[in-house]
Amino acid sequence: MLEVHPSGFYAWRLQPESQRAKEDKRLLVPIKHSWLESGAVYGYRKVSDDLRELGEPCGINRVHRLMRSAGIRSQTGYGKRKYKRGGAPSLVAPNHLQRQFDVKEPNRIWVTDITYIRTYEGWLYLAVVLDLFSRQVVGWSMSSRIDRELAMNALLMAV
Repeated sequence: MLEVHPSGFYAWRLQPESQRAKEDKRLLVPIKHSWLESGAVYGYRKVSDDLRELGEPCGINRVHRLMRSAGIRSQTGYGKRKYKRGGAPSLVAPNHLQRQFDVKEPNRIWVTDITYIRTYEGWLYLAVVLDLFSRQVVGWSMSSRIDRELAMNALLMAV
């Protein structure tokens, strides 16, 4: 009925898991460990490099197959926005500094910047105020929203 030779069936009953399947199961542990240590970022190429550094004899295609079957994937890019950029243009502040970055005394000229950081819970926005004389951070603020209060909190900390 199954079109399997009887000797093959009885051999399978004695040892249902092949040696290769056992080795794949054993190899999946260091693969998951390497992937988790990378912060779930590494793909099969870097994971296979890690395994070679540990002395595990395995090929890159085998690591790829095992990761794919276990549902382990590398972290991919951010993706494109799916909406058109429209609406009112943003306001640009006038450039009072005119690229004169050499400052002779402290606390005369401050510069600011806002950047965003991707986290597991979403985007985190960071506003920083730098003193151009010492190049040190004199104020900063973080928030989950990019708004006027973010910049104002950084300036208040600097003052």
